[in-house]
Amino acid sequence: MGQGSSKPSPSSTQHVFTSESPVTFSPDLINALLASPETDSTRSKDLELHIQRRVHSELERLDAEHSKRLAELQEQISLSPDSTTKSIHPDGQTPDQSGSTGGVDHKAAAEGDKLRDLSRQSVQKEIDMLKEKLKRRRIKEEVVKDRAIEKAKGEIVKCLRLNDRRPLDCWREVETFKEEVARLEKEYLGKVMD
Repeated sequence: MGQGSSKPSPSSTQHVFTSESPVTFSPDLINALLASPETDSTRSKDLELHIQRRVHSELERLDAEHSKRLAELQEQISLSPDSTTKSIHPDGQTPDQSGSTGGVDHKAAAEGDKLRDLSRQSVQKEIDMLKEKLKRRRIKEEVVKDRAIEKAKGEIVKCLRLNDRRPLDCWREVETFKEEVARLEKEYLGKVMD
């Protein structure tokens, strides 16, 4: 008792089956396998393309659904009565329709002024955001118009095309490009700080 190991030895976990008769494949099967243009890589590429097509079609379907829903919501909004008129005049009458008081209710006028102020503030915020976007666009245009940067960029592209197998040989062109970008950044900071 206890002399034998309770764990099987590593060599015993491997099973080898030997056949009494030799295994042979027909020449037709071997020729069909050898003549097949399909390999593991082509099968994986086909599978990848199939998945991409399915994802693309699903994205198009979702996009169409969202576009349809957006159009429906826009139509509902355009058909609904003006919400500011309802909030100012809860009874549904506009100042032109209310002839009994002879004047505009002061509370409704105050609410209208408040709404105008809110809309004025929101319009001002939107104008400020648009101005900021225009400033950013001008900066991008200045960067694009800089001929030295364009030239350095062209040199990098040219070098990479010539040395497509050895891109590290283009380090001089990259350094020139970095220097031009640093120069442009200094000019920009000089403009901003002034």
